[in-house]
Amino acid sequence: MKLTNHFNLPKTFINVIQRPQYSRGRSQISVTEILNSPRIVQLRQKHLDDITEDAADMVWSLFGTAVHNILEHGKDENHIVEERLHVEFNNWHISGAIDLQEVLPNGIGIRDYKVTSAWAVQQEKLEWIEQLNLYAWLVQKVKNTPVVDLQIIGIVRDWSRRDAASKETYPQAPIVTLEIPLWDMETCEAFLSARLSKHNEAAFAMGIGDVLEECTPKEMWEKPTVYAIRKIGGVRAKTLHGDKEKAEEDLAELNAKKNEYEIEVRQGGRTRCESFCQVAPFCDQYKQYLADKGNA
Repeated sequence: MKLTNHFNLPKTFINVIQRPQYSRGRSQISVTEILNSPRIVQLRQKHLDDITEDAADMVWSLFGTAVHNILEHGKDENHIVEERLHVEFNNWHISGAIDLQEVLPNGIGIRDYKVTSAWAVQQEKLEWIEQLNLYAWLVQKVKNTPVVDLQIIGIVRDWSRRDAASKETYPQAPIVTLEIPLWDMETCEAFLSARLSKHNEAAFAMGIGDVLEECTPKEMWEKPTVYAIRKIGGVRAKTLHGDKEKAEEDLAELNAKKNEYEIEVRQGGRTRCESFCQVAPFCDQYKQYLADKGNA
């Protein structure tokens, strides 16, 4: 990967970025890759030497590295920090590095630390549920010891004391613990098998030069275009519509007596592709999307 520094970050930041601590070891695929789009995983492997990323876009990932150093320094006798586990399953060598395993009298508790946003910790994030349950599956496979609970420890980088005092669901402290539902082993293996099947198909398609299956709207963080009806010159929407014709019908009804409402088009997009996907420049799906958007 090629690193740029367009905003002249200090050399210490650049040094840390250029000295990565992450490695999936000898495994073919990691838990985070299993949960990622198979298209992205394949394109990243193919174009790794061509990918360009700016240091400023990697700053928050450095804080994740700092958290792991804190865990190592602050661990108790019953804590296992940053252990990478390996399992062979369905002809794949899988690995996952678990931030913290807490050895309890009745089993193991898994803790995953995330530097994240206040918005994120107020949502039910399915990818966090999937990730921690695959870690639980790894632990039980390797250690033959039950996993008894799962937790996300969220470090809220944009925490606001004012919002904590005024908003009911807002995190009350900059560090919040989220309980994650625990799947049984059968559910884990069914989910894992389905994900690996997708990655098998993508790897085969890449190997023979065939077309890769496209990313889903969820994988692209796609937001649909919305038609907001608001008072002319206003900000807040009276109604929101996903269909332009429905919005126009609603507008005509509202303006039947007095012309005081208008339609604001809130353009949708593919947030991940546009701002967060390293392989977007090499992705034919995204190129076609841009071409279609330009012709619209």
